[in-house]
Amino acid sequence: MLRRDFFSLLAAFSTTPLAFAQNTMTQTHLDFDHVPWSRNANIYEVNIRQYTREGTLKAFALHLPRLQKMGVDILWLMPIQPIGKKERKGALGSYYSISDYTAVNPEFGVLGDVKALVRQAHASGMKVILDWVANHTAWDHPWATQHKDWYKLNAQGDLFPVTFTNGPEPEYWTDVIALNYNNPALWDGMIDAMKFWVKETDLDGFRCDVAGLVPTPFWERARKELDAAKPMFMLAEWSEVDLHRSAFDMTYDWELLDAMKEIAKGKADATKLRQWLTQPKKAFPRSAYRMLFTNNHDKNSWDGTDAELFGDAYQAFAVLTFTLPGMPLIYGGQESRLVKRLAFFEKDPIDWKHYELESFYTELLALKRHNKALANGQYGGATELHNAGNDKVFSFSRKREGNVVMVAVNVSAAAQTYRAIDGSRQSLDAWRWRIDASA
Repeated sequence: MLRRDFFSLLAAFSTTPLAFAQNTMTQTHLDFDHVPWSRNANIYEVNIRQYTREGTLKAFALHLPRLQKMGVDILWLMPIQPIGKKERKGALGSYYSISDYTAVNPEFGVLGDVKALVRQAHASGMKVILDWVANHTAWDHPWATQHKDWYKLNAQGDLFPVTFTNGPEPEYWTDVIALNYNNPALWDGMIDAMKFWVKETDLDGFRCDVAGLVPTPFWERARKELDAAKPMFMLAEWSEVDLHRSAFDMTYDWELLDAMKEIAKGKADATKLRQWLTQPKKAFPRSAYRMLFTNNHDKNSWDGTDAELFGDAYQAFAVLTFTLPGMPLIYGGQESRLVKRLAFFEKDPIDWKHYELESFYTELLALKRHNKALANGQYGGATELHNAGNDKVFSFSRKREGNVVMVAVNVSAAAQTYRAIDGSRQSLDAWRWRIDASA
């Protein structure tokens, strides 16, 4: 139930807003200069292996006209480099166990296919960023023998698998070995590898895997050198404020995802969303893009499908990711209501069926594109929370340069009545929403 009523609703704002969300955010770093094409953009994640039955770059390229019609702006390609064979997990291995930074996985195609894909995407008005794994490599990456001193070594001076012991249970990434950023020569080698893709394919940026496990000064230097070749867009798989200082445009907002999951399970209500806005765990600058999402490759494979995580609430929460401050992510396959957990180490193609939710996402993408209030970072409107008189309804508005977007979402499994922003009494069915926009 997406409504886009382009009539003046400014009078509706005579009621006092409950809170101004951005007042809680530090005002530093407001001069971070994001590339213009990112300022009201969305992002779409592409799992090449599982996207088509062929699992190739060429086969994915056939979907570009459809994605252009949907309104996709940024294509995020999961790693496309060759996968290590030593200590490989499963039959095909992890995309994040890279054995050569400057080559293409032969299962996916060749370098010419990447160049062709980027050219076609650019011609269609889309940008392309590549998943970059800087924290670790496969055991059989050439660096492991040519530059052993670029890696972390155990007490015996040997390579060892990436191991995490700071969580509730030990986590062993047995198929990869960790790089050692105490060696400045590694910095040169890694940045040169990133530059290769920009130079050879005209790439537009990178999504950086476990970015917080790599020193922030490395990312800052890499960003500066990459920008000298071509202005970049950089996404960090992490959630720390300092990454926004000069290295990254965008970080993950896992906090919103966790809040939505709690609400879907009936453990919380709209109060949880108001807390997310007014009492954030970390004070990000307003210029920081935060990536809002209901799912991605990690969540889908390891935590569950949209149906498992949210049940009937799924579309309501997708609406929030497109209207709250941040850049919305679509994980490839969600537009066909992805109903299975895609295998991580095996071939397991998406069943595209009838693109059941494609029109739903097309409307949301258009809503974001055509409303200045919904732009990203400092380019969008501040968020004003409104008292709906019902903790089962989340109500807010955003406005920028005369553009006003008002949103009310029923975050419960029962029909609810609530006080609209103009003071009238309204009703919403379970997990439904109303969006009103004025030019």
